[in-house]
Amino acid sequence: MKPLAYRMRPKNIDDVVGQQHLVGPGKIIRRMVEAKLLSSMILYGPPGTGKTSIASAIAGSTKYAFRKMNAATDSKKKLEQVVEEAKFSGTVILLLDEIHRLTKPKQDFLLPHLEDGHIILIGATTENPYISINPAIRSRTQIFEVHPLNEDDIIQAINRAITDKDDGLGELPLQINDDAMHQLAIATHGDLRSTLNALELAAKSTPKNSEGNIVLTLEIIEECMQRKALVQDKDGDAHYNVISALQKSIRGSDVDAALHYLARLIEAEDLPSISRRLITIAYEDIGLANLPAATRTVLAIQAAEKIGFPEARIPLADTVIELCLSPKSNSGISAIDAALSDIRAGNYGDIPDYLKDAHYSGAKELGHGIDYKYPHDYPHDWVKQQYLPNKLKSKQYYHPKQNGRYEESLGKQYHRLKNAQNS
Repeated sequence: MKPLAYRMRPKNIDDVVGQQHLVGPGKIIRRMVEAKLLSSMILYGPPGTGKTSIASAIAGSTKYAFRKMNAATDSKKKLEQVVEEAKFSGTVILLLDEIHRLTKPKQDFLLPHLEDGHIILIGATTENPYISINPAIRSRTQIFEVHPLNEDDIIQAINRAITDKDDGLGELPLQINDDAMHQLAIATHGDLRSTLNALELAAKSTPKNSEGNIVLTLEIIEECMQRKALVQDKDGDAHYNVISALQKSIRGSDVDAALHYLARLIEAEDLPSISRRLITIAYEDIGLANLPAATRTVLAIQAAEKIGFPEARIPLADTVIELCLSPKSNSGISAIDAALSDIRAGNYGDIPDYLKDAHYSGAKELGHGIDYKYPHDYPHDWVKQQYLPNKLKSKQYYHPKQNGRYEESLGKQYHRLKNAQNS
């Protein structure tokens, strides 16, 4: 029997879980489907987030033939067979997994068939396509990022799976405890495939109780996922509370508290949450007071991801200790949030004409680029010149702090330039 995750793949665009920025009402892929104007695309994002599901949903909604290949393992001959089918039937949607590993002979064969529309290519990759995919393919496709599913998305998919009697587990007398459902929803960090695989294993390996029901508890889900849950609080928010406590302990420079909350996350083997949060902390809370700490945090996260647990605890602990004891500054996040606040409130003015693009014919007639002073033509590569719109010319977003030598030096330079500009 095919796995539950395979059986529950969406049959049309309305069945897609999550990714509403692509398939929601009025969004780009839904527009393509509804207008029957499909174009080749590349979907990139983490495993289990719906790349294959979107491709099968597009095919199901349009009634085109749907074929799936792997760029790394399938031969050029198989690709030739798909193209021959497309020529005979009119159009074939081809999902090409691991498209970043497409060889040049296969690519050269495929390109003309993308041009004439016989093949609508949907490439899937976990790699950044702007770096990993050949420009010839990239220029003939639209690139869409697929995001990890959130907790509500995962719960929606679980409920659909346990009630679907045709493809899901609806024929089983399943009951799932609240804490077990919460663990299913958060433990795979948005990987729906892994969640459904664990759910199916739990459902089919758990005997019925005396009342004839299959009751899935937290302990059963932990065993089937091989991931421990954090100790749950009464509201089921322990996961988020621990992450919040970790950041606030680092922000408050309490090493022992931060290590305690880090240990909770390590015990749950929640490396993705640890990684995201520590990088955020490094830039949000330490920031310009000790910018090299942010670089070292990124390197430590990369090391932790390469070596995995249990050894990953070592670079993570070192990083948490350094971030706790580092001087702190939130001037960067405060500055950009203040600037965004003005933009979102409509508080912006016209860009001065001399700052506008002048690299096209007719720019001079519009007065663009005229009287611009090129700083490198002046002593010390600086010249007094207004850069903000007139409406905001006296605005100050960045307010330097003096909690570390690096930002202290930046602050002195900032005030020196401000004074020169206003003199």
